[in-house]
Amino acid sequence: MSMFHELTLQGLDGQALPLAPLAGQVVLVVNVASKCGLTPQYAGLEALYQRYRARGFSVLGLPCNQFAGQEPGSEAEIAQFCSLNYGVTFPMSAKLEVNGPDRHQLYTLLAGEGAEFPGDITWNFEKFLLGPDGRVLARFSPRTAPDDAALLQAIEGALDKL
Repeated sequence: MSMFHELTLQGLDGQALPLAPLAGQVVLVVNVASKCGLTPQYAGLEALYQRYRARGFSVLGLPCNQFAGQEPGSEAEIAQFCSLNYGVTFPMSAKLEVNGPDRHQLYTLLAGEGAEFPGDITWNFEKFLLGPDGRVLARFSPRTAPDDAALLQAIEGALDKL
């Protein structure tokens, strides 16, 4: 099991959100925000999740308030917003830090020194595609839409190897 799969986050519902059940799946990890110009990407992320989940794919949404305060709400408010406005059913964590001295351990693995694709997260909706072993296969900019051809190709390529 990879270090990614050994982590347990806090879910939006306050319960433990272990990542171990994602072992063996292709996972798109996305830092999200409810009040961002890119927030409509939630609809596309949910569509991806529904399209590929039966093949062993998941989206993992990670709310973050580090970019212009665009995720100011409580976990309950975030959950309600995502459910009511975008029908989100993929797993989501409680808010966490993606950059700086309080960077969550998950983002140290994804983007820290020694990572496959190192460097600070640039904005909300930056995406990391992880293989079934928890290794980062690709990193996509916040502006890469969930239906972008390169992203879809990367997801399908990873799923074809399952």
